[in-house]
Amino acid sequence: MSGAIGETSQASSPMPADWASSAAAHELLCAALTEVVRTFKAAMGAVYLAEPDGDGLRAAMIAGTPPAIFALPERVAFPSTYASARAFLTAQVAVIDQPQPSLHDHNYAGLFPYSVVSAPVVTAGHRFGALTLLTYSPTGGPAAERNRWLRNRAARLAKDLAPLVEEGAILAPETSPVLIPLFHAQAPTAATQSTGWGLPCAPGSAGTTLMYQVRKLADALNRALSADDVFRAAQLHLMVPFGGCEIILSALEDGRLWVVGYSGAPPETARHIHGSTATGGTPAADALHGRPLFFRDHRAQQTAYPGEPDSNRAWAYLPLRGGNTRVGVCSLGFEDPRAFAADEQTTLMMMADQVGAALERVRLSESEHACADRLHARLLPRILPELPEVSVVARYLHATPGAGTGGDWYDVLSLPNDRIVLVIGDVEGHSVESSIVMGEVRTAVLAYASEGLGPSAIMGHVGKLLSELDTNLLATCCIAILDADSATARVCLAGHPPPVVRGPNGRTSTVDIRPGPPLGIWPPPVYEYGDAEIEPGSLLLLYTNGLAEGWNSDVVSGARQLLASLGESADHGLESCADTLVAALPDRDRRRDDAAFLLARYEGAGLTSHGRINRMEIQRRDLRDVRAARKFVRNTLMEWDLNAISDDLELIVTELATNALVHADSDVELRLREGSDHIRLEVKDADPTPPVPALVCAIPEENEQAEHGRGLLIVDALTSAFGTSPSGRGKTVWLEVPTGLPARW
Repeated sequence: MSGAIGETSQASSPMPADWASSAAAHELLCAALTEVVRTFKAAMGAVYLAEPDGDGLRAAMIAGTPPAIFALPERVAFPSTYASARAFLTAQVAVIDQPQPSLHDHNYAGLFPYSVVSAPVVTAGHRFGALTLLTYSPTGGPAAERNRWLRNRAARLAKDLAPLVEEGAILAPETSPVLIPLFHAQAPTAATQSTGWGLPCAPGSAGTTLMYQVRKLADALNRALSADDVFRAAQLHLMVPFGGCEIILSALEDGRLWVVGYSGAPPETARHIHGSTATGGTPAADALHGRPLFFRDHRAQQTAYPGEPDSNRAWAYLPLRGGNTRVGVCSLGFEDPRAFAADEQTTLMMMADQVGAALERVRLSESEHACADRLHARLLPRILPELPEVSVVARYLHATPGAGTGGDWYDVLSLPNDRIVLVIGDVEGHSVESSIVMGEVRTAVLAYASEGLGPSAIMGHVGKLLSELDTNLLATCCIAILDADSATARVCLAGHPPPVVRGPNGRTSTVDIRPGPPLGIWPPPVYEYGDAEIEPGSLLLLYTNGLAEGWNSDVVSGARQLLASLGESADHGLESCADTLVAALPDRDRRRDDAAFLLARYEGAGLTSHGRINRMEIQRRDLRDVRAARKFVRNTLMEWDLNAISDDLELIVTELATNALVHADSDVELRLREGSDHIRLEVKDADPTPPVPALVCAIPEENEQAEHGRGLLIVDALTSAFGTSPSGRGKTVWLEVPTGLPARW
């Protein structure tokens, strides 16, 4: 142990260190600490030494058995209400007994079930520190006799240390205490043995087994990336080892407790906590304010909280903390009566602190990721345009949770003369900056494309702009301009993989063009382009690198395999094709990178008698336009000589448009598209949450909440195909209604 000498201001300058004297001083500390722990059968003891700067005390030695040895703080600052600080500053024995439970005592900060007694280690000329014990009971023997004995032992220790320090011994705390295991120190109650921790014939095995559970939980929580992961870790490594049959994990938000997850508990028990006030009056709310509650059986809880539902369980309510922040409550239920021994209570609180810190961390991380994801989503197109000759869908797939927000993007732009610009790209990195740069690059591509420039010129201008921005990030990009009249696609690549084409015969090919360097290189290079013929009925796939992950080390070959995997489903609706591609990819937990793709189907040029499209837009929150939507459907079908299905589609559009206006809080676009033997209706809004048809429930309250979803059952009954898919920043609800006419193409 090194550092300054613990002397008063009257002492002369420090003498040269006598290391033999220092070693002897340390032996005195160890002997005194071991003696007092064994004499009082204490849970643990500690020697605190004064810090050289005089700002507080720091533990130099700790003796005892787990888990008690982890209950005392390593450092005690001045001023403080801790017994060690009070004993040192007043030169008197200080005692803090474990308080009796009080239902409304929210100011009790002591979370561990021990009593503390501390005696000053001082002489007339030296103030060394304090000798502190944690005992399992408030008394630990007759209080006056115990205090007198401890004071005398601490004084004798100080008297023995004084000459050694005067000889040059260094006696100041280091940054970490020395731990002295005393495995005979066990809780005096039989409850610890009855719960199955360790073996009676092996001293210390109970506490060590308990601490093993703490370590296992810590390992699981270190890997947690979401609130669900934290709950599963608590269920597996906290509830199960302690023999619990129920666990409810709730988090504090806006003055209320909200259930993050529950297992074993009936829904009504979780529902009782979910959304409940956190101001007090319930065991969960009272525990939230810092004092754990333990009830031996359901009668004990009913006595303390008569208004609580009788679950016929023993309960432990553990406050979850993230530092000094109240995070939530972990409620544990036990089927049989349970006497919670002091060591168990200590271990449970240690584990609850770990769960609270992990829950706070992942919630902050999820909040940051949600903010970044919302920013990224706002920078993607809200709605993709369509031409009668070309249908387009897009998908954006996020990487593993915690990987950060990527810079992938896509875009579609309709130009005069039946041309459509397809763009996909990827800004390097996974950060908010990647999303911001992505938005700048996407805006630049749209601006130059709107001027009618070719793909090579667009790439050159955007690359020059990116190199002049205040960023070190590069971007890859693929631009394909489809000309419906000539059935060609002019493609230009900037460090990006080429598009893949699936012909009507099912064969796949790659657009043959050499890619240029990524965007942002200075000086900007001259980008080449290539032309590819596209047959009617072909699928054109533009994608980012993450799409082919898990298929092949070669991203282009992987994309071709992916497109070829469509098989006969390639002849189905484009949304179905996109869903099939997504289903073939690895799960999100195994994706290391974000992935985006554009899938376009070229139908052919000069379509007049079929493939017609009509659209309208409803302003945000304007429910009066639902009537205009019905009129839009009726007039369009009349113009297309399809009056027979008008009534069904008017009913359908009423339900879908109303749902979108009420729940999406955005503008709503309606699109009618003629198929060979069906009419397709698409309703697009900015809410990514898919609608769910609601089934009739036995619980009246749930029926009322699900009323808006009941109409979707009617929609499903009237259509031959019905689904929802992501669409830019929101979603597209689509359906197909048969026309009753034979297929015309």
